[in-house]
Amino acid sequence: MIRKQIAMFSLMLGFSTSILAIDEPIQPIKPVQNINLGQVELGKKLYFDPRLSKSGFISCNSCHNLSMGGTDNLKTSIGHNWQQGPINAPTVLNSSLNVAQFWDGRAADLKAQAGGPIANPGEMAFTHTLAIDVLTSIPEYVMEFKQVFGSDKITIDEVTQAIAEFEKTLVTPNSRFDQWLLGDKQALSQDEMAGYTLFKESGCVSCHNGEAVGGNSFQKMGVVEPYKAKSPAEGLSAVTGKDADRFKFKVPTLRNVEMTYPYFHDGEAETLTEAVDVMGRLQLGKKFSDIENAQIVAFLKTLTGDQPAFLMPILPPSTDMTPAPKPFE
Repeated sequence: MIRKQIAMFSLMLGFSTSILAIDEPIQPIKPVQNINLGQVELGKKLYFDPRLSKSGFISCNSCHNLSMGGTDNLKTSIGHNWQQGPINAPTVLNSSLNVAQFWDGRAADLKAQAGGPIANPGEMAFTHTLAIDVLTSIPEYVMEFKQVFGSDKITIDEVTQAIAEFEKTLVTPNSRFDQWLLGDKQALSQDEMAGYTLFKESGCVSCHNGEAVGGNSFQKMGVVEPYKAKSPAEGLSAVTGKDADRFKFKVPTLRNVEMTYPYFHDGEAETLTEAVDVMGRLQLGKKFSDIENAQIVAFLKTLTGDQPAFLMPILPPSTDMTPAPKPFE
């Protein structure tokens, strides 16, 4: 039944059903479904609104820039008062496909994650109460929250729900690899196909699989050889309290990976070439040749999908009652 449905879908897209790669460890990204459009539009404004930070300068988009693969392309992000964070900002693109949020999985879902940076003194450095004070002081926000949630009172629960609903739309389907999975045999070059074969046969797919090509498990960084991390982050053990979980991090998605440099939780791998080399040696006990490395990198670049496209939101203006930003406190 599943084969028949995929075959029918591929015919609708004009692909040949005779070469469907439907038994692969990676699956095509499906378009987003079952979203609340009112919450999405409100969440989009909140995602781009820097007034949810103490400085009035930092928004969700500052560290998860939708023009840059959903990241900031820094080793570790810069927060309030130019504080350097302890960890690399993971991409927000396709984050709805993750088993949990943050590198250590401390947030169960996007809604739980959305409130974290606002109240983190090293990031947006606000409090949930002050963020609500700002939004409540802006009549257009008050009216929109009432239209969307049916309540006269704005709550942090509604704020995080709206941001999460917007983030659910940030999927990137239709990569060249997805086109190949759906039957377009011309979508990949010979080198890219060779890279995918290496990616499978070397064991990379044991962690990087599914729609997001990762994001669905926690694995120790440094299985065959220890990894000398430059970040103090200890991974899953910070959540579970178990020593056995030290240096276990959520496996990052490889979707759009050519855009999300630098790599690893500490951002120490500056290029895909370096990341493939380190992962091969430390996780798989395999030293890829220069040609093999280049082929895997070529394959990874086929995972770049259609980037989110929408009109930038026009944010409602502050009023005399809106608390002033405090960028230097």
